[in-house]
Formats: sequence, C-alpha cells, structure tokens
Amino acid sequence: MNIGIIGAGNIGQAIATQMLRGGHTVHLANSKGPESLRELTDALGLGADAVTVEKAAEQEVVFVAVPWESIADAVEGLPDWDGRIVVDPNNAMLRPDFRPADLGGRASSVVFASLFKGAKVVKTANILTAAILAEDPVLPEGRRVLFISGDDAEAKETVSGLFARAGFRMIDVGDLETGSRLHQFPGGPIATSLIAPD
Repeated sequence: MNIGIIGAGNIGQAIATQMLRGGHTVHLANSKGPESLRELTDALGLGADAVTVEKAAEQEVVFVAVPWESIADAVEGLPDWDGRIVVDPNNAMLRPDFRPADLGGRASSVVFASLFKGAKVVKTANILTAAILAEDPVLPEGRRVLFISGDDAEAKETVSGLFARAGFRMIDVGDLETGSRLHQFPGGPIATSLIAPD
C-alpha cells in the first residue's frame, strides 16, 4: 500500500519505519520540501520517498504527524480528502512547555477531524514515545499494543492491518467521539504502554 506521512519529525519517522517494516511504500513530506528529506529517506531505505505535502496527501492512507498547534497550517489549502483515510497519531500538547491544549471539552480527534473535510479519520499510534514506536513491536514477552478508534469500521480495519503486519497487537476501542477519549493524552484512562502476550 502507498502511505503518505505529513510530518517528518520523530513520530513521523517512527511511523515510516513501521510501515516500511510491513512492506509498504512511504511518501514522506514536510513544510520545507522534498530536498530537505533526501538524507532521511536514504537512511530509511528502500520504499521511502521524499515528496511534497500535496503528493503525500494523495496516498491511500495519510498520517498527519506534526505538532498540535501546526496541524491546521500543515494541511491548509489541500483539496477535499474524498473518502481517503487520515490517521491521527497526535496528542493535544502545545510547545514549548507541552501544556495541554484547550479543546473546549471536545475529544482531541474530533477537533483533528474537523480539519479534514471528506476524510475517514482514525486515531492510533499516539500512546508510545517515538523511540518505542520505532522499535520492533514483537518482544519475548509479547507484542506492543496500540489502541485504535474511529467512525468508519473499514478504515479502522485497514489501519489496524498496517500496524498488525508490522507486529503490533491492535485493540479497537470504539468511535472517534467516545473511543478516542479513552486513549488520548492527556486524560485518557488507557493512554499507556501495554504488551499483550501471544
């Protein structure tokens, strides 16, 4: 599958690593343009490509992994998402002091989804640090767990399959409104690192 990743920071790189581990092609983009990513995509290896934000947004599944306060700017001016899957691996924390964003009582993924007209939004991959997310999820004691939420069952199944192929154990916790509250950070009662025995 062709995967777009908007955001080439630590989380974006960790997601790229796992998608490549699963045998997919990764189209990585940032605000500085493809040339700024050549060294990174060379390091990631076969299957990784540096592209424009517009090109990344055209892919079958698109991860948007940028600082919370920069999400709207990162996708400004992009066309309607036309039913494509957009994945939210973000936490609503503001730099530089990493204080919680004021969401007006809304779930962070509901706020995120409001920026992606026509997309099937799925939340996952937000509960692990970038370093742990990039590691092989298959451990002697079991598999690392990722929670997933969203309103479209087929979209969740697709995204679950991407991470399961890389070795993660996926647990569906419901729709975007109620499920994402369970694993959003801060405040989600299951926003924690778990390992599931095989």
